[in-house]
Parts: sequence; structure tokens; C-alpha cells
Amino acid sequence: MNRMIFVNLPVADLAATTAFYTGLGFTINPEFSDASCTCVVISDTIVVMALRRERFADFVAGQVGDPAAGTTVINCLSAESRQEVDDLVSRALAHGGKPWLDKMEQGPMYGHSFTDPDGHVWEVLHMEQAG
Repeated sequence: MNRMIFVNLPVADLAATTAFYTGLGFTINPEFSDASCTCVVISDTIVVMALRRERFADFVAGQVGDPAAGTTVINCLSAESRQEVDDLVSRALAHGGKPWLDKMEQGPMYGHSFTDPDGHVWEVLHMEQAG
């Protein structure tokens, strides 16, 4: 079985969020998007459902967390190269994202990170494979 991951994110401004993620080079699946959510296709197995905060509240018990007030989750995407790490972070910053942590170089791992306009954290990590 090839499992998929659906990351559901509460957002304040759906249009800004959509512009941000398409600015990173990701596509939108219109079949699962409407006035209350945008379905962002990261890969064949990763999808981000960006939901207006009011719509996101329909799926949770209790309060909807505010990622701008404190880190609620760290999403990490793999990259095929160090250059891809740098390129994705650069696109994020150019489209309304903010820097998060400094670049990380630790042995075979190279990574960097950013937040989306709502403060959701994304890391991008490249791991050199011995071979």
C-alpha cells in the first residue's frame, strides 16, 4: 500500500495561502478546493489542505491553535539536493514566508526552514546517501 499524508492547516487568509504555496511551485487540486479550503498538491503522496480557521474548527475538539503564537507542528519535506533546499526556502521567503531557524549542516544532513504566512513551520532536508 502506498500511503498518503494529508496535512490540514488552519489559515487566516485563504487567498494569501494559496498564492504562497503556488509560489513555491506546488499545484492546486480544484476538485477538493472551494471557498473554505484549498487542496495543495505537494507530491503524489503529500497533500496540504489549507482550511479557513472557521472551517478547520469544524474538525477539531476545543480551540484551533495559533501557529503564530507558538510552534504547533514541524513539517519536514525531503529535497534531492542542497540546491533544492536553498531554492525552496528562497521561494518561500519571496512569497510571504518568514525565516525560521538557521541553515543546518550536520554530517550528511543539510537543511533549512521557513514558516508560511500563518506561521506553520516547514523544514526542507537533504540527506547525502552513501554509495
